[in-house]
Amino acid sequence: MLTAIEIEKITHELQQVPVKKAACIEALKIVQQQRRWISDESVEDIAAMLEMSTAEVDSVATFYNLIFRQPVGRHIILLCDSISCYVMGFTALRQQLQNLLHINYGQTTTDERFTLLPNACLGTCDHAPALMIDEDLYRDVKAEDLEKILEKYS
Repeated sequence: MLTAIEIEKITHELQQVPVKKAACIEALKIVQQQRRWISDESVEDIAAMLEMSTAEVDSVATFYNLIFRQPVGRHIILLCDSISCYVMGFTALRQQLQNLLHINYGQTTTDERFTLLPNACLGTCDHAPALMIDEDLYRDVKAEDLEKILEKYS
């Protein structure tokens, strides 16, 4: 069931668009901000509110790689694995992150602090390798920088 806050924010978004379906991505983002992920129940509730089928909402949710359909950690680490980042040291970053966090891609740390995900491009090829934690972009990252970077996120 959507919370009163989620309903209020989605209702606000509905006032900004010509048809309800156009608010689907924003509705998904609103619910994800509150819950960190989109459950099947949330898909059903959003679909009802936007007068869409659950399949339509689910297809939008699963199309976008930053809408999470399973539980994730409090902080999402997106590690760029583009060709530029790969050439400039991606492999060392991936290995160090896996060693520090004791997880692989798609996994969440046991304390639910971090989820590690690959990302095809973070748009900063001239400063590769790069990673993003939540909204924070880190460029020209070296494996030895990672421990200090991770300390910023509790």
